[in-house]
Amino acid sequence: MPAGQYDESNLPEPESDLGIIGFFLKWRRMSLSGRNRWFVLAGGVTLAFAVVSLTAPRGPVLTAFVDVAYLVLTLGVGGAMLANAWSAQGANRRFWVLMGSGCILWACNEAAWVYFEALRRTVFPDPSFMDMFLFLHPVPMIAAVGLRPHRSEGEQKLRVGTLDFLMLVVWWVFLYAFVVFPSQYVSLNVAEYDRNFSPLYLVESGVLVLVLGIAARKASAGWKMVYLNLMAASALYALASQAVNLALVRGKYYTGSLYDVSLLGAVCWMAATALTAREWQAEAAAPGADHRWSAMALRLAMLAILSLPVMGLWAYQWDNSLAPARTFRLFTVLAAMLVLGAFVFARQYIQDRALILVLEDSRRSFENEQRLQTHLVQREKLASLGQMVAGAAHEIDHPLTAIMGYSEKLWSNQRLTSEQDTLVRKIVYQSQRTRELISSLLSFAQQSSGEKAMVDLCMLLQRSVQMRELQRHDQKIRIETVIEPNLPRVWGDGHQLFQAFVQIVENALDALEEAGGGLLRVSADRQGEQVVVVQFSDSGSGVKEPARVFDPFYTTKPIGKGTGLGLSAVYGVVQDHKGLITCQNKAEGGALFVLVLPIASENASRALAAAQS
Repeated sequence: MPAGQYDESNLPEPESDLGIIGFFLKWRRMSLSGRNRWFVLAGGVTLAFAVVSLTAPRGPVLTAFVDVAYLVLTLGVGGAMLANAWSAQGANRRFWVLMGSGCILWACNEAAWVYFEALRRTVFPDPSFMDMFLFLHPVPMIAAVGLRPHRSEGEQKLRVGTLDFLMLVVWWVFLYAFVVFPSQYVSLNVAEYDRNFSPLYLVESGVLVLVLGIAARKASAGWKMVYLNLMAASALYALASQAVNLALVRGKYYTGSLYDVSLLGAVCWMAATALTAREWQAEAAAPGADHRWSAMALRLAMLAILSLPVMGLWAYQWDNSLAPARTFRLFTVLAAMLVLGAFVFARQYIQDRALILVLEDSRRSFENEQRLQTHLVQREKLASLGQMVAGAAHEIDHPLTAIMGYSEKLWSNQRLTSEQDTLVRKIVYQSQRTRELISSLLSFAQQSSGEKAMVDLCMLLQRSVQMRELQRHDQKIRIETVIEPNLPRVWGDGHQLFQAFVQIVENALDALEEAGGGLLRVSADRQGEQVVVVQFSDSGSGVKEPARVFDPFYTTKPIGKGTGLGLSAVYGVVQDHKGLITCQNKAEGGALFVLVLPIASENASRALAAAQS
């Protein structure tokens, strides 16, 4: 029996009075009785069966003893594997469930041997209905390896791979029905049945050994130990089964003979592997770039489907069996084609859905990337423009102050003519407008984070709406507020947020006034655990260029009515509060401004307050 690898880093320190030989023997005993105790026990049980087979006389007692022991061991393997499934998760759990299911099918066949040979003391019938359980027991084991529990695959890929292996499982069931059933149930022919069953079962066992070996090549250390031990035990069982079949043909086999020792040894080996698997810490690794496994499963499934017409043609044209057997084989081919065709359609549907999801994810990623790029460009644009505007505004302010001073002196002169007085009035008026523009520029350029605290957005929104309602008396314009009760607070500058809300409301009311009236709807609600979403929706004519509304100096208002800096300042305020603001036109008409602000957690608020103090 193979044993696990020894870790010399965990060796105990030798005692001074023990000596090198004593230390080695002590370490050897610890290893055998600890990590590899189940393999040692499996070897001991196999050796005990060998002794019983050599010493016990042939008879019903030996037959009953071996049959019952075989059944108990098989059930023990299945129970150990299902116990592993109970403590596992995901593909690991599905792997052990399928492996345990294969052992349960195996135990069903052994229970039939106990019933006939131990209880009824008769010869096991050949052929037997329970042979089907024996033939099918490797099928769920092959499917278990096909799950690739040693790889953490995505859900879509897992479902497609599972369908591929399910197609192979259906094909194995069809193969048994096509090759074995006719000589077993349709037209009984024992010689033909034995001639077909044994090679087919050997091929099936060989496939199980092959897939276990392929899986072990790319598996992690823990899973490699599981796969290699199961592969070796399965190979031993396949060879022992073939030896038993040959002995049966020569008339040299009886239950309890030495041929059964190898079979029992293979079962014990599987039991030790299942019991030791938890200690090997078999964990799933990240999927690699090697897709040969998935391609192999798909190609085998394709070959299985393409083999059906060939086998149907053989049954129709060259099968020399009796007519009922040929008819049964043809109907079996048709049924398998229907079932496997359904699997093909299901696989294509899953792949189509996966492709649609990938396309949708790509579209969302592209839109998010565009949005992020726009925000980054906007922030850089505002930052560079702010520096330039601050310097220019200070330079313009000095000569403008002189112009306004001299103009006011001229205006106060009583000797001006009426024409001169009109010109001076215009100079003073335009100078005042320029002063207001410079004030706006300085206000825009000198935006800075003020003192922040817990801010009640509900109160700020109500105040901004009420202030504009008092200033306007147009009865055709209606303002509606829908604010979630107990709206969580945000961490920010209340004055800046209030000015931002007022600016957005003012722009919306201007748009409604130009449209001859309408509705402005202001809403705020909590979305998830981290953000508050504030929306300003109007029924006006919309925004001509929503992507440019936050650009400095962009305005659609008449000359002299707006500077184009209001929404740029709003954008800067929202960015300073770690939020997000977007503008878009609604399908039914009108503009929609959406502000997303992070909710302030109590711990973060206390930490920030302590840092500022």
